[in-house]
This record gives sequence, C-alpha cells and structure tokens, in this order.
Amino acid sequence: MKESPTVEFKRELTDAVVHEVIAFANTQGGVLYIGIEDDGTVLGVPNAHQQLEAVSNKLHDNIQPDILVHLYLEVVELDKKEVIKIAVARGTRRPYHLKRKGMKSSGVFIRYGTSVTNASEENIRQMIIESDGTNFETMRSLKQELTFEEASHFFAQTNIKFGVEQQRTLGLMTDDGYYTNLGLLLSDQCEHSIKCARYLGNDKLEFQDRKEFSGSILAQVESVYEYLSLNNATSARFVGLKRLETESYPSPALREALVNAVTHRDYSFSGSILIHLFQNRIEIVSVGGLVKGLTIEDINLGISQSRNPKLANVLYRLKWIESYGTGLQRIKESYKESLERPFWTTSPNAFVVTLPKQQLTTPDSDENELEQWLSQQSEFTTRELEAYLNKSKGTVRKLIEQLIAERKVTRVGNGRTTRYRTLN
Repeated sequence: MKESPTVEFKRELTDAVVHEVIAFANTQGGVLYIGIEDDGTVLGVPNAHQQLEAVSNKLHDNIQPDILVHLYLEVVELDKKEVIKIAVARGTRRPYHLKRKGMKSSGVFIRYGTSVTNASEENIRQMIIESDGTNFETMRSLKQELTFEEASHFFAQTNIKFGVEQQRTLGLMTDDGYYTNLGLLLSDQCEHSIKCARYLGNDKLEFQDRKEFSGSILAQVESVYEYLSLNNATSARFVGLKRLETESYPSPALREALVNAVTHRDYSFSGSILIHLFQNRIEIVSVGGLVKGLTIEDINLGISQSRNPKLANVLYRLKWIESYGTGLQRIKESYKESLERPFWTTSPNAFVVTLPKQQLTTPDSDENELEQWLSQQSEFTTRELEAYLNKSKGTVRKLIEQLIAERKVTRVGNGRTTRYRTLN
C-alpha cells in the first residue's frame, strides 16, 4: 500500500485527520487510514474499537456541514494489527469546513495530488455553486459572520417579527443554519452599494458632489431616498388663495425607480447601482439587463418576472412594494401632469430609468400670455410657437396636442406644410 490522490496514511488521530477528511469530501473522496506511517509501515492503533468512537466524535464536532452521512468508519486488520479506516465520499453540501473557521480559505481544504491545501475563495465559490445551484438569493453566503441591526429596525417599524424562524422562512438562512446571499444583502455587512453623483450640467463633465451608500440594502434605500429628496427642488404658485407646490421630480417616481432598481438588479455582478443627477434629469442605472425572456414591450404592459423573488417578497412584507409588476406603471402615472415623460432603456447588462425634470403645463400667468398670443394669430406653425415660448420641439408638440384636445386650435394640412388654426 502507498499514498495516492485518494489514499492517505496517518500515524495517529490529530487535527490533520480532520483536515484530510474535509479535503477528501471537497474533492473526489478517498480513504484515510489511521495507524500507518507515510511510508506504508503499519503501526496499528491501540484500543482501536474505543478510538473509533473518538474519531467519529472529533469529525462530528469539528466539521460543517454534517459530514458523517458521507463517511464509513471501521476497524480493519493489516499485518495482524488493527487500524482505523475512514472511507470518505465526495460530499453533496460542499464546501465542508472547520466549524470554528467557517467558509473561509483558512477553514476549507481540498486535495491536490497527495497533499492537502487551503481552498481559494474562487474554489469555495465554485463549490457553493455546484452544491446550491446558480440562484444568487438561495446560495450560501461566503460571509457567515452577519449582523442585522439595520434590518431589525425596519422590521420593527412594520411590526414584523425578525427572529431566526422568520429569517429561515424569508430565505435569509438555510435549514441547516447558513446565511444565504439574501441574508448578506439585508445584513449590516452587505457588500453591494449605491453610488450617487450630481453634475453641474446635463453631461458628466463636471461634478458637484458624489456619495456612496453602504450597509444593509434596506438602509441604503432609505438614505439614498433622503439624498434624492434633498436635491428635489419644490416650486410653488397660487391659484386664487390656494398655494400649489410642484416637485422637480415626483416623489412617487423617485421612490418607485429606486426600489425597482434594488429589487431587480443582478447581484451576481459586483458593480454598484449608479444614480446620476443632471440639471434636467435623473438616471438610475441598475446592474443587469432584463430577466431572460422579457422585452421592453412586456414590462411596458406590466408583465413582471422578478430576478430576486425572495428579496421582492421581503420588500412586499415591509410595504415598500404594493404589488408585483406595477412599479414602472406608477412612475408613468406620477408624470401625468407633466409635459415630459419618464422612459427606460436596456442593454444586456444594465437597465436605466430616466426621470426628466418636470415641465408642467403652463402656469396661469404663462397661460394668459399664450392665450393672448393665440388670439393674435389666425394660423401658426410649430416653429413659430417654439420661438415664442422658447421651448423644445418635443415640449411644444405635446402642448399643441393639448391645445387640440381642448379645441383651442385645429390642425391644417400635413407634413411640412402643417399649420395650426386658432378657434375662437
């Protein structure tokens, strides 16, 4: 007998035996003999049958997940001496690791030829994928030392219990006590962030300020919304004795766009959600394109397929989501009084929601001036109205459609010869 990638000898029971068993379970399995020298000399184990129970206890107490179901331990006789044989099958819940170390490189071992070595973080990540599948939310988190002070605060506000049982039910924790990636997202140790940048103009040439928000994804949403609200100017006008206030960006649109980005982004990418605040618009860039099989037309019709259904369920329970698939529709509805409209674009790895700064229907004073101007025109062109109002072509076209709907003007001709005739 001699050592090989699937055969290992140990003189006696030490911590090295635990490391070897973990390595076999994480690689291709193998057989470990206690009571044999590295060169194959059989020494035997005193009181082997009593030692067998000690071996079993040592492996049970020091290895996670439970590995005993993948082991077969027995006392065998070699050269008329008793040795302990441990047959190790390749585990189904890899990576197996030292309990006291967790799923860190220092606690996870693999077999490399006839040697045992620490697994790299990439090795560990690959083992998790092979064991748990590729669903990000349900995969075990590489980080297991998690706290939930921020998340507990939000659950308490909604009077929802947030104990261990609730964490299992929501999917933050597996049945055998491992935190999932969903747990990592809601934890204080969340590795993802949201970055905001404010610009002086309508391009990215000159910054006013930049901020990055970290911590629990729930705390990030609250902090980012406060930041956006601080930069959401409000204007006021009076209609008679009534004061009417108007936000540059409808608060419901900001909220829905932000929650939508957090709910549906692809967390398998490490990049941050990006929010750009220009002088004339806000762009919210979520990592990951549309869920496979969906199109822009589908989501415009309200069809929804969440990439992160368990996260969506958490936000639904916290009442941050009213119902599935309606967020973009509510963004549209919040702009119904504006001449500008929100829109979204997508690429294979990004989804961008653009919220234009509101250009509201003309205030009373402007309406009076427009009425006076119209009363002086028998007919006019789009270009003439653009010049008078000093507005963009798109804004003027929407205004003309409104005037037509109100039966104040009518369209004459078509194409380049189109004119508009005032109706008295």
